Amino acid sequence: MSHTATCHLDPAHTHEREHDGHGHSHGLVDESIKRSREGLRAVLVTLGILGLTAVIQAAIYLSTGSIALLADLIHNFGDALTALPLGIAFALRSAKAERYAGLAVVLTILASAVVAGAFAIDKLITRQPPTHLLALAAAGVVGIVGNAIAAQIRSRAGRRLDSPALVADGAHARSDALVSAGVVLSAAMVWAGLPIADPIIGLAITAMILHITWESWYTVRSGPVSEHQH
Repeated sequence: MSHTATCHLDPAHTHEREHDGHGHSHGLVDESIKRSREGLRAVLVTLGILGLTAVIQAAIYLSTGSIALLADLIHNFGDALTALPLGIAFALRSAKAERYAGLAVVLTILASAVVAGAFAIDKLITRQPPTHLLALAAAGVVGIVGNAIAAQIRSRAGRRLDSPALVADGAHARSDALVSAGVVLSAAMVWAGLPIADPIIGLAITAMILHITWESWYTVRSGPVSEHQH
């Protein structure tokens, strides 16, 4: 019997050939699908965390009028929205889409800095101090906790999945925890009798967001992404 005939009649050999050639997965999930699912899971979980953080801060902002809190709130809301392009990229299982999503993340961060800066300058001129300082400090703590958790989830997933877009988003969420600490500082300084500190800290937060924008852009531009599609 010829070798060709033996190959056709030997199911073990056929099984091996199909396995080596990826003819079918024998019940295993394709790596690109697993990567997509893990990426989507990280994005959606952090969307919920940052969305809840922004909602809580928005409710507190209405009673305090703090520009430092508004700057942090705008940025946290923008961070939550970055989940949309990242989620689409992972759903498409495309490295190119992830790069574009990374650019969308950078532009969102930049936009939040511009808006926050405009409000800070306006508040610096009008000189209206914030109220309900204890609630203001609590809003800052909420921002610190929410961003720290989101940063850990996105950074770990980004390193596992070799995704610069997700790594960049995790890195700037980690920096955002420090931005939220500025809200706590603002409450403390206004309580100490320095109401002008609130818009000044708002401008400082704007500067930090601009720095985060640059770091995120550098990560997205220079970080290699392995194409995980078959």
